[in-house]
Order: sequence, then C-alpha cells, then structure tokens
Amino acid sequence: MLSLLRSTFPAVPITADIVEGSSELTDNFKALVAKTTDLQKISFAWHIMHSGDYEKQVEAKGDVKKFDFIHMIQMLYYVENLTDTIKFYHNLLKSNGRLMIIIEAANAGWDTLWKTYKKELCVDAITEYCSSGEVVASVKSLGLKYEEHTIHNTFDITECFDPSSATGECMLSFMTAKDHFYQSFTPEIRAGVLDLLRNKCCADKGGRLFFDSSLSCILVHA
Repeated sequence: MLSLLRSTFPAVPITADIVEGSSELTDNFKALVAKTTDLQKISFAWHIMHSGDYEKQVEAKGDVKKFDFIHMIQMLYYVENLTDTIKFYHNLLKSNGRLMIIIEAANAGWDTLWKTYKKELCVDAITEYCSSGEVVASVKSLGLKYEEHTIHNTFDITECFDPSSATGECMLSFMTAKDHFYQSFTPEIRAGVLDLLRNKCCADKGGRLFFDSSLSCILVHA
C-alpha cells in the first residue's frame, strides 16, 4: 500500500506510524522497508506495542497526531473492546480521512467455524471472535458513514479429510489456531469440526473441497 501511495503521489511527503505488538513482525517489516527503494523517503515511527497500549500513550500525550488513512487488517480479533477501538482510531482521522478495516466476512467459513466452536477455539490469543457482522454493527452504533466490499476467496482443504496427511493436519492446526489439531481436541470435537467444514464451510468442485475464506473490507469515512 505504501508503494502504491508513493507511485500515485510521488511529490507528496508521506509519514507512516506502525502499531504492532510483535517485535518479530516489526523487524520483518523493517527489513522489507530497507530493501524496498521507493519506501526510503517515507518517515516511519515504530510503536512496538498492542493497540490498547497505543491508545493509552496517545491519550496521555494529549497532542494527537491525525492521519489521512488508517488501516486495520486482521487485527480486531485481538482488542478488548471492538466499538471503543474503532471509535479511537476514527477520531485520529483528518477531515477527509478513511479508516479501512479488513476482517473475516460474516457467515463465511471462518465465521461459521469459530462461532460454532467458540468455547474450544477462543481460549488463547483470540478470546472473543468477531467478523464483519460485529464490526458493521459497531460502526452503525457510532453513527459513522461506511462502505462494505466483499473480498471473495477460497482455498482447497481436501487434504484435511485425510487423517494420514501431514499437509491436512497443518491446515487444520492453522484454521483452529492450535499447534497440533489432533492432539488439541477430543475425538468428538475433531469429528464435529470436520463435519462442519465439509457441510457448512466448503463448496465441492469436482471432488475437491474449497473452504470459503472470504473477507470483508469496511471503509469508514471521517
């Protein structure tokens, strides 16, 4: 996105504030910036902290920096209060700014899986699952103008139904945010998850099962 902004507005100075709780991911980002020539003229401010801590830091300073564009991509699963978080970042927008939220689409595969097995899945980093349905409800409750765009996507999870497939178990572990799918759940839960994936989250295309991993892009106006 930053490269696109640079190429579209080459004469406009760009600054970027990065809020990321993982030092490892921040280091990866910095390494990409270092080897991307068109990003060298962008001034970066790195905030290695979770969103809630950044909110407290901004509120403590009082001198609030405003932004033309803020994106929140696949991060609202990790905040304590969805509506308060959206309200905070929306307040950081300049008069014609935009807040872009990308999150898993309501009623798509991820939403169906994680809400059906909320008790078993929402126990680690993600303790309260949300999808675009909850985000749109929060945006509406704040009286904000927004647009919603679906990002259609699928991926082949046929291997998940072969218990001898190492690839299948890796995908199941990824989809349930566990280190080892078969070791993390009882036989009943494993069977239920597989049945749900097959019958509620997938489309059969020529004997292959494709998981609906659609996302939603919610563009909130200042």
